[in-house]
Amino acid sequence: MTSPEQLFTDYDAKLKAAQEKADRLRSEMDGVSVTERTRDGLTVTVNHAGNLTNLEISTSAREKPTLAQDIMRTVQLAQSKLAEAVSAGVPSAGPETRKELVGYLHDEYPEPAQEGYVEGGFDERAAEESRFVPEAEVTTPKPPPPRPARPAPAAHDDDYFDGGFLR
Repeated sequence: MTSPEQLFTDYDAKLKAAQEKADRLRSEMDGVSVTERTRDGLTVTVNHAGNLTNLEISTSAREKPTLAQDIMRTVQLAQSKLAEAVSAGVPSAGPETRKELVGYLHDEYPEPAQEGYVEGGFDERAAEESRFVPEAEVTTPKPPPPRPARPAPAAHDDDYFDGGFLR
């Protein structure tokens, strides 16, 4: 039969090993990042959680009217590559843990859709035409109906409600 001291010693050793494995996994995860560059000099870096950690904008990219759209698209593209980076950059994760992490990252950060994206942005003339509603279509909302008047409070025969407490 095993003594209670031996049980505690074994438990402490297992706990220490699990803590070391978790620390190793955490440090490997902290080292994972993805950097994505565009042709016109926009560079973004995201960490293992998909957060933007670095943004570099060249002069030519700064002058583009679609800068915000390009930044967002590049961040999404970098985030969509996180699953492969985590799979390769976290060797201490077991097969089940790696499968769960990669599956989560694929679900959380899918590859950006190609539809609706136009290199260089959208057609400003078409957007300007559809941006405003013609005045003929604008209708003024009707004011709400007036509220009914409140009924007058009922008179009480009780002496306590006549406004005074002294007689």
